[in-house]
Amino acid sequence: MVNSNMMFAKVNEADVTEAILEGFYNTLKRHLRSDVIVVGAGPAGLTAAWRLAEAGARVLLVEQNNYLGGGLWLGGYFMNPVTIRAPAERILDELGVPYETVKQGLFSTKGPLLAAKLVARALEAGAEVLNLTMLDDVIVEDGKVSGVVVNWSPVQALPRQITCVDPVGLRAEYVVDATGHDAVVARKLAERGLVNASRLGPMWVERSEDLVVEKTGEVYPGLVIAGIAVAEVYGLPRMGPTFGAMLLSGEKAALIIGEKLGLKVKVAAAPAL
Repeated sequence: MVNSNMMFAKVNEADVTEAILEGFYNTLKRHLRSDVIVVGAGPAGLTAAWRLAEAGARVLLVEQNNYLGGGLWLGGYFMNPVTIRAPAERILDELGVPYETVKQGLFSTKGPLLAAKLVARALEAGAEVLNLTMLDDVIVEDGKVSGVVVNWSPVQALPRQITCVDPVGLRAEYVVDATGHDAVVARKLAERGLVNASRLGPMWVERSEDLVVEKTGEVYPGLVIAGIAVAEVYGLPRMGPTFGAMLLSGEKAALIIGEKLGLKVKVAAAPAL
């Protein structure tokens, strides 16, 4: 017997399922055609999505995992403090994330806090998310990337002989490859000979971060690469467990796309394009 003086509202199981279903349907329908699809919701992808959504773009984040934030939850090995090198601490200031000065130009903060703040800021700005969603292919039309082909992430773990789940296509004016070491969007084009894609070089923190931001850009019409994907495509040195370049690379990607879409992307101190 259920107490008539229940604390919670009277809602049954079908009501709950209907609410989830409608929410998912509405998100997917809104983003059948987006201004920007960001593939990968790590630090670079989240920063790009935040800046673009804040500027008024219709932004969809596609993330293969159930969680957002990528490697930002851990700063190296099994330890969760993360490091940021100047001048990227200005983004921590903007997010309201406290940090400690380790030495001149090097700062440390709590990875889970930074990840949570960045996820919140991107979603509060209006970016929407399809998680547990993997990139299957890209849409290329008239020599331009015009969207992505996606599927449910667990499909890749199922034996092919017992399943055949076709992917679906989502269109966008621009796509951002922020998929980290996998660089999956760029490599789909490389498989067709449309772009050149290298492999990550040995670690060299000081040089790598500068190069990642410098090389962030449009590698094929409609496709902008950001974050560690930049290092993978260009064969740059590995940057190691420091995150400033990923934040600034995502920001630069947003500036590049914003200019092409005629949007004013606001940053505290814009990096040179």
